[in-house]
Amino acid sequence: MNNPIIIVGAGLSGLSAASLLTKQGINCRVLEARERIGGRVLSASVPNQSDLGRFDLGPTWFWPQYERNMAALVEELNLETFVQHNEGEMLIERFQTKPPERCKMQEHVDARGVRLTGGMQSMIDALVETLPPEIIELETRVKEICLVETGEIKIKVEKTDGTIENILAAAVILALPPRLVARQIKFSPTLPKNLMADIEEKPTWMGAQAKAVAVYDRPFWRETGLSGLVLSSVGPLQEIYDASPINGAGALFGFFGISSEVRQQMGQEKVIKLVSEQLVKLFGSRAETPQAILYKDWSSDMETAVEEDSSPFKNYSSYGQPPAAGEWEEKIFFAGTETNSQSSGHLEGALLSAEQAVGKILALNYK
Repeated sequence: MNNPIIIVGAGLSGLSAASLLTKQGINCRVLEARERIGGRVLSASVPNQSDLGRFDLGPTWFWPQYERNMAALVEELNLETFVQHNEGEMLIERFQTKPPERCKMQEHVDARGVRLTGGMQSMIDALVETLPPEIIELETRVKEICLVETGEIKIKVEKTDGTIENILAAAVILALPPRLVARQIKFSPTLPKNLMADIEEKPTWMGAQAKAVAVYDRPFWRETGLSGLVLSSVGPLQEIYDASPINGAGALFGFFGISSEVRQQMGQEKVIKLVSEQLVKLFGSRAETPQAILYKDWSSDMETAVEEDSSPFKNYSSYGQPPAAGEWEEKIFFAGTETNSQSSGHLEGALLSAEQAVGKILALNYK
């Protein structure tokens, strides 16, 4: 095989597919529209204070007792893990005008999620270290995929400076949210109608979500017997968790209860102000002076979500592999957490989908 397998998307599924192909001696290239690797895995530092650690604005946990592929990859990459901190009482916020209630939690430590030291980005960084550096091309947007008479695939890409390039491929792994495939990439010949309908109906996991992380010099709430866990019917954050690193700084992160449309109407500054006010009400005056509040609204990230993803999440049943691709069969393969029915919405689903796509390619003897 002279032409490479082209992988569209440098998130966990795309990078995992590249790793699996490379181990088999199969030539591949990874094309990523963003200026960074990781996709929906994003671990950020406080500007000019990297010593405080990195904090996850995307996926945060995994469960090694259930998610074997994730556990195996973490072990293979020799990454350090620690169990999510949940010791102490939780807070329940029921009313805007009343203080929160403290409640004891009953849980089994074995049911807790596991986090990575340095954030989930540590896994992405370590995975990339196993790949030849030249195969990943950032700021490279796939515009069109054409099946030519010779059976080869011609891919039209655009760089951020406007440069257009045509790349020949033996096959393509589409490792990005299915709705982005439907919305942003032109196919010639067109994909079958039932396939297009299927990928247009797959909601993008996290596509309507946003996360905020308040970073402090230490996890002061633990000193008063609080776990950091909050359930709120008031908001703007409806679920809050301890996001502190294993040592040093403290952090609280939360998922929003207000819709993506309302968040975007408010603007980031107003949203962060509301978050700050809620944390002070919940945790007292020591919550007034965070080192920073990190914020990521995935619904406004054009490399993650489309307009339809702003609607309330539904149609879980659409997750899984798309139907047969007609004349594109054996030429394009779908990966990404939405295309795995077993563990969709999890990092495990991203890994399983990559394994499935590569398995199909190996069965076709692409060498």
